[in-house]
Parts: sequence; structure tokens; C-alpha cells
Amino acid sequence: MQTLLVLTVIGEDKPGLVESIAQVITDNSGNWLESSMSQLAGKFAGVLLVSVNTDRTDPLISALSGLSEDLKLVIEKVNTRSEHKSAQVIELTLVGNDRPGIISEISQVLTKLSINFEKLTTECVSAPMSGDFLFKAIANVTLPSGLAIDALKEGLESLADDLVVEIS
Repeated sequence: MQTLLVLTVIGEDKPGLVESIAQVITDNSGNWLESSMSQLAGKFAGVLLVSVNTDRTDPLISALSGLSEDLKLVIEKVNTRSEHKSAQVIELTLVGNDRPGIISEISQVLTKLSINFEKLTTECVSAPMSGDFLFKAIANVTLPSGLAIDALKEGLESLADDLVVEIS
């Protein structure tokens, strides 16, 4: 029987950090399934999904916990993978002028429509002509059955005249 572990890792970014995590997982018969990792302001931040035989779960957790005092690690046991078999997953691309609260506004629109984030990636980049900051987001979201995509697009576009919404 397999146990799934969701790990969050934060620490000073340095070469070999991912390799050391991967080696501990491998040494303890774990399997690295999925991950998302970034360097943010000089910090390494990662989220991983690992599977391991149930009888090897505690040794793996212990080994990961002892990996480094410089790492902040949170490990959560998960019984099964959550699957949205009947739900429609779409990708949203959003681009607009950056401003405080833009993520809050976007997430409020999605919450009101009962839409769930599956994945969200954001960045602020310099606009080509003006030098102002542009907010860019790519989100995979799960739509509830019966929700028209046009309702989602209208809700997001109502946030600002300059917010470009692409749905695929």
C-alpha cells in the first residue's frame, strides 16, 4: 500500500538543494511524483508530491526532517489523490497593469463562481514601452459543471479595462 506525502520546503537557495532532497527520497524508497519549485528573493521554495510504501513512510519523514537545519519543511500525509473526473479544467492567462490587491480581486471573482485553483503562476514584468509593471498570471482552474466560460471571462474583465483574459 502507498502513502502520498505533500512536502513544502523553504530555505536559502544554493546548488545541490534539490539533489539532496531527491537523494533522501530515493534512499528511503520514495518516488518523486510532482513538484513546483522556484527561487523567490534568494529563497528556494518548493512543493512536492511523493509516494512511498506505507511501511517506509515514517523513516522517509524522519530522514527528510533531519535533512538540514537551514530548511523549513512541512510534511502532510494524504490518503488518496483528489481527482476531478467530471469537472472541466481550463487554463487562464491574465495580463494587466499591476496594482495592489489584484490577486485578491481575481480570487474573489473565482470564488463567487465556485471555481477552484489547481495551479497558479504569477509574475510582474516591466511593460515594454512605459516601464510600468505588468501583472501576468497563468492559472489552471476547475470549473463547476454548468458554468458558462463567458460568465468567467465577463467576471474577470469587469475588474479592470486593461485586464486581458485568454481562456484555453
